[in-house]
Amino acid sequence: MKTLNDHNLVNREYKEIIYERRPLADGQGKTLHGLHTIWIWLNNPAQYNSYTTQAVKEIISAFGDASNDRGAVAVIFTGKGDKAFCTGGNTKEYAEYYAGNPQEYSQYMRLFNDMVSAILKCEKPVICRVNGMRIGGGQEIGMACDFSITSDLARFGQAGPKHGSAPVGGATDFLPLYTGIERAMMSLTLCEPWSAHQAYYYGILTDIVPVLKVNGKFITNPTVITDKITDEYGRIVFGSQKTGSDLKIGKELLATGQIDFSLLDEAVNNHVLKLLYTFPNCMNKTISEVRKFKLEHWDRNKESNREWLALNMMTEAKAGFQAFNSGTKDNREVDFVRLRQLLAEGREWNSELFEEISPKQTAGVKN
Repeated sequence: MKTLNDHNLVNREYKEIIYERRPLADGQGKTLHGLHTIWIWLNNPAQYNSYTTQAVKEIISAFGDASNDRGAVAVIFTGKGDKAFCTGGNTKEYAEYYAGNPQEYSQYMRLFNDMVSAILKCEKPVICRVNGMRIGGGQEIGMACDFSITSDLARFGQAGPKHGSAPVGGATDFLPLYTGIERAMMSLTLCEPWSAHQAYYYGILTDIVPVLKVNGKFITNPTVITDKITDEYGRIVFGSQKTGSDLKIGKELLATGQIDFSLLDEAVNNHVLKLLYTFPNCMNKTISEVRKFKLEHWDRNKESNREWLALNMMTEAKAGFQAFNSGTKDNREVDFVRLRQLLAEGREWNSELFEEISPKQTAGVKN
């Protein structure tokens, strides 16, 4: 047999993610020799699968390895646990290392940009298997994928303007393409998360699957409205969170159930099978042509956004990430009103201003 060249740059050891090759079976369950899927797992469930600098480097490497894997039919990008696919960058690392360090954060953001680009340029179809929250940078790397198949308990959105950043790691480039400008503007500026049902209705998801089992049966998310009903103004409220007693009942029902991802995995596998029964080069060409709409904006903006994000680490990002890291569970945001008042007075960003707007600890209360 012909000896094949190895196109990977180096032999890699993955420590903060999991790189898994899974055998592929046809529609009748017969294992297909020489064909498989690549599963790339974010493996930090204790911190909602937020990615550290090391994890970012490993994700870049993983997508490079997957691109060069001749037998891989598709890549599944997902996270461990049942709480989150990914909530973005690791805020502890941001607060304790990068805050106030723009030159270091600039280098980090170069890696982040390379991670998004690695997903967008992967030579295999990329499926985001959304097992929980997809927030902030997690939403950005999720939207860089070609398809998204999600648990209907997941939530989607941004956090930047609430925590001292701007969603310019891909969200401002990608989200308007999915939803149109006005819905994107609402999500990106106000940071109000969408339920999975809303996200599906708005067009950012390929498929949505129930994962909650109550009394042995799958049920849809009991905390959101899943009928296309209207409010008193005639607006469709499909996917919105229930309120009042309905929300209380939904949460109680949620607490009695168990999370079961078997239907989610079945939906992912079925999608892979649909990809399998196509010409691979024609498939890749089609995907690369559609990706151009994302890449057109991403490649135009990523470097200037990286520079802005680095400088912002001296002011709002420093305040926001440190507040999130050191605040209490119910108080992780700065005093926005006081900040605006101080800036209106012409106050400079100094230690006194940071102290004045930071969350105040309550005696005896632990984070």
